[in-house]
Amino acid sequence: MADLYSTLGVARGADEAAIKKAYRKLAKELHPDRNKDNPKAAARFSDVTSAYDILSDKDKRAQYDRGEIDEQGNPKSPFGFGGGPQQGGFRATRGAPGGFEFESNGGDFGDIFEGLFGGRRAGGGAGAGGFSGFGARARPQKGADVAYRVQVDLDEAAALKPQRISLASGKTIDLKLTADAVAGTPMRLAGQGEAGPGGNGDATVTIEVKPHRFFRQDGDDVRLDLPIRLDEAVLGARVKVPTVEGAVMLTVPPGSSSGKVLRLKGRGFHRRRGGRGDQLVTLMIDLPADDAQLKSFVEGWNTDKDRNPRAGLGV
Repeated sequence: MADLYSTLGVARGADEAAIKKAYRKLAKELHPDRNKDNPKAAARFSDVTSAYDILSDKDKRAQYDRGEIDEQGNPKSPFGFGGGPQQGGFRATRGAPGGFEFESNGGDFGDIFEGLFGGRRAGGGAGAGGFSGFGARARPQKGADVAYRVQVDLDEAAALKPQRISLASGKTIDLKLTADAVAGTPMRLAGQGEAGPGGNGDATVTIEVKPHRFFRQDGDDVRLDLPIRLDEAVLGARVKVPTVEGAVMLTVPPGSSSGKVLRLKGRGFHRRRGGRGDQLVTLMIDLPADDAQLKSFVEGWNTDKDRNPRAGLGV
């Protein structure tokens, strides 16, 4: 994987807001739902998500910037830090009977190992829990992180309905959704990864919104095509309408045409900045396939025959 900052397309000194903005833009462009026939986009989506997981975590980002972990979040070998003397680091050479000897270039060898292993300086002695000479004592490694993808029905995602999921450990949890998670930002579950000598790793959960049989997502809004009868359109009516949180009553104004859009405030998706979108209801007049009485009425209805409803289209 390339440098994490290059993967997200941000400068190394970018702040948290810039990193989050870059990730959201790329995640939206590369999401598997939008690139079903493009495996390269799916792989890039995975790289972008992994890069964001590290750079959005202050501790991991600091470790990465210091060169202590690689692009996958795995610890680097201590011999991978620094370079030759021109880099102000240290290098290992053959020569000592026991194996390697170290040549310092003005840097403090103890400081390097102290940063890597969290131990005390050599002066503290091996018995003090630090290191003496080559007695470096590494911190126990945490278990591996685990990534999950959870598909959520559109109506439940819009309403932020908790989801019950089963983890690889066999544990079942109720996952409380957030607006950020529904928008594609992975949720981090501390300590829910694989077990390790230094404790459990973490789990990340990415939410995927499933298509619905009659609701459609439009940004923060939910759209619905609502069939109505001719008499309801002509005379007006109170009709029952499904929403993501149950049915409500909607007033259809008299003289409504197919295509007229009515708005139900606050019945859409939760916004990341607070508040909610709306539900936009498009009226669709549903005529019976073969109604002799309706046909007879229209044939005798002469008052509207000279009106051209398509005049605004230039035809």
